[in-house]
Amino acid sequence: MHSLERIGRYHLERPLGTGAFATVWLAHDPELHAPVAVKVLAENWAHRLDIRERFLSEARLLRRAGSSRVVQVYDIGDLPDGRPYFVMEYADGGTLADLLASGPLAVSDALVLTAEAARSAAALHEAGIVHRDIKPTNVLLHTAPDGTRRVLLADLGLAKSLAQASGLTLAAGSAGYQPPEQAQPSVGIDERADVYSLGAVGYELLTGTVPGPPGKTVPPGRLRPEVGEPVERALLRALEPDRARRWPGAQAFAQELDRLAAGLSAQSTRRLDGVRGRLSTVTLALAAILTAASAAVATTVVIQRGSTVASETRVSDATGRVTLRVPADWGRALRDSGWNPHALGLATGHEPGLVIADDLTRWSDLRAAVNGVFVGVSEHGDVTARVRDLAHPDCHYSGSRTFAGADWHGLVRAWSGCPDGGSVTESALTPAGSSQQPQVYVQVRQQGADDATEGVLRSLQVT
Repeated sequence: MHSLERIGRYHLERPLGTGAFATVWLAHDPELHAPVAVKVLAENWAHRLDIRERFLSEARLLRRAGSSRVVQVYDIGDLPDGRPYFVMEYADGGTLADLLASGPLAVSDALVLTAEAARSAAALHEAGIVHRDIKPTNVLLHTAPDGTRRVLLADLGLAKSLAQASGLTLAAGSAGYQPPEQAQPSVGIDERADVYSLGAVGYELLTGTVPGPPGKTVPPGRLRPEVGEPVERALLRALEPDRARRWPGAQAFAQELDRLAAGLSAQSTRRLDGVRGRLSTVTLALAAILTAASAAVATTVVIQRGSTVASETRVSDATGRVTLRVPADWGRALRDSGWNPHALGLATGHEPGLVIADDLTRWSDLRAAVNGVFVGVSEHGDVTARVRDLAHPDCHYSGSRTFAGADWHGLVRAWSGCPDGGSVTESALTPAGSSQQPQVYVQVRQQGADDATEGVLRSLQVT
C-alpha cells in the first residue's frame, strides 16, 4: 500500500475531502513553492475500468474548459499501485457550503456569489460541457494575491460533453439540486439543467435551506421576507420544472442576478468589491458595535519607550476583558459595549469588543480621514478564514504578514492608498499557546506612513 506521504513530487499535508470514488489532498509543490490539491482514486475502485475512465475524464474535462472560472488541472499521473491521480489548483477560501455553516448570507452577497457561480457554469457550457452536479460543496473560493476572490466550479465527476448529454444519459445529480430531467435516465439534458442547480444554490444561500422537490418549492420570500419579489421571481424561474420556462442559459441568469444585486447595492451602505460577492469591510467594525453604546473619553497614560516618551491611551471594553493601547490622539471617542461576530460572517452572538477613534462619525466612510482601532473577540469560529476573505477594493492591497507576540500570533493583511489617503490593516489572532479560542479580530485605520498595528497588537490583552 502506498504511504500517501508523497505523490510524485508533491508532499501531502492533509486530506481536504473524501467522496465515494476519490480523496482530495492538500499538498505542497516544492518546485513551484505553492499549495496544490491532489485528487486520488480510491483503492476499492482501482480495479473498475469504467470508474477509472470516469476519473480521468474529469481531469480531461477540467483541462478542456481552460477557464479561470473553473479549477485548473496542472498534472496527472499514476501511483505505484496503478491508481490515477491529478493535480489541481488549490482553492484556499473553502466552499459555499462553508459559508453557509454560519447561516444564510446577506441578500446582495448571495446574489453576487450565485451570479459568479453561474458565470463559471457558462464557461463550461462555452467549452461544450454540462456539469450536472452543481451544489454548494462544488463551488470553491480562491483568494488571489491582491486579496480579491474568484469563484470556481469543481468536481466534474458527473460532467458530460453537451453532445453526449443531449442523447440518452444515466440519472445523475444530488437531491435538492437535481432538475427533473436529470432524474430520468432516458432524457437528454442541456445547459438549462445546470441553471436549475444554480437556482437551488442561490435559494440555499438566501434561505439556508435546500429547495423542495421540483414544482413544490416554497417561495423564498416566505422563508425570508427581505428577499423581495424580483429576487424571488428570478430564482423561481431558474427552478422551473419545465426547462423551457427557465432562464435560457447560465449567462442570462447571471446578468439578471447582477441587475438585482446592483439595485440592492444602491440602497445599501454596504459595498461589493471588484469580483462581486466580496464585502468591503471598512464599515464592518462600527456596524458590529451595538448602537446602544455611549461614547466616552479614554484615560491617557504615559509609556516609556527607550529614551523617548510617547503618549498612549489605554482602553478597555465594558466587560473589562479586552484592553489595549493606542496612540493618545486616537483616543477621543470610545464605544465599548461589544459586537456581534455575525458581522464578520461568524455565528451570531454578543461578544466583548470595542472601537476607539479620533472621530467615530467618520469610521464607516473610507473617504474621510480617521485614525482608530476596532477589536472584537470571538469564542467560536475561524476568524482567520474570515479575515482572509476581506477586501477593500478602493485601496491598494499591500500583502500579508505573520504576527508573533508573547500572547498572540496570527495573520495581518494590509491595504494602502485608500480614498482618505490612509491605510487599513485587518488582523486575525489566535492564542500563542495550544488553545485555539478565543480568537480576536482587529481592524486598524490610520493616516501617515507610520504603522501602529504592531504596537496595538502587542498591547492587546484578553482575559
